[in-house]
Amino acid sequence: MKKTNQDDSAIPVFKLYGGNHEWLTPDLLHCELIADRSKLHAWEIKPHRHSDLLQIFYIQTGEATIQLDDSQHIVTPPALLLVAEMCVHGFTFSSDTEGYVLTLASPLVNQLHAKLGSQQNPLKESTYYSITHEKGYFDTLFEQVNQEYRDYLPNRELLLDSLVTNIIVSTSRLAIKTSPPSSTQQDKGHEHFSRFSQSLERNFKSHQSIEVYADKLNITAAHLNSLCRRIANQSALQVIHERLLLEAKRNLIYTAVTISEISNELGFSEPAYFTRFFKRHCDISPKNFRQKSGTTTTQNN
Repeated sequence: MKKTNQDDSAIPVFKLYGGNHEWLTPDLLHCELIADRSKLHAWEIKPHRHSDLLQIFYIQTGEATIQLDDSQHIVTPPALLLVAEMCVHGFTFSSDTEGYVLTLASPLVNQLHAKLGSQQNPLKESTYYSITHEKGYFDTLFEQVNQEYRDYLPNRELLLDSLVTNIIVSTSRLAIKTSPPSSTQQDKGHEHFSRFSQSLERNFKSHQSIEVYADKLNITAAHLNSLCRRIANQSALQVIHERLLLEAKRNLIYTAVTISEISNELGFSEPAYFTRFFKRHCDISPKNFRQKSGTTTTQNN
């Protein structure tokens, strides 16, 4: 392990490396081959970070020198690398490197946090695992994710959700297997955040206040906000809004229901209010988002 020094103010923050463009998948994930982006930059990805993304690199062959915050590591494949939100990271890959990059946006990460509950949660920090014995299994999983991501087949969302959950659970088991036994109590903050995420999943359409969610946890709204900022790098209100936006994007892309019907389904009193909410957070109207995503319907409002 080698220490490095970086001036945080000089480290760029990207959506995906090399650009600030978002992608239009309603499940808020992106999958590509490591070579797809690395070859464009002579196999060197300079230090950068992502404000609202988790990345999972599955390195199958080749060699990689990776920077995670202030340390450097030489990774020999097969290996699984997790890069948490806002972690400064960079890579130098050998030209024979093969593998995948799976990128998950924060609403999806929050849902996975909730699914894992109080188990060992591999999404909280940047680390890597050697997976010699599990290589065949992860080969199949990532190949299926990449294929399903690119083929817009029926029930694509359901299968992607299942495959990504499988990857995260399998990674969680790796984390448990490689972590030393601990007698410390579970982090109550993560337990509260998990319960908040589960409650949000059940109630996001009813637009409950932060105070209501906090009361259910027997904590203050200020405490809930603090937990969300520490764990999800967002305020509680931002987490709530991201869940609403995720559902809105799913409906806009995968269904032909009108924008008025989506507004009503998501608990907005007026379609105009829903449109203002969506545009304020996405910098695009629901109608234009649907058109840009390639969804065609004669029922758009």
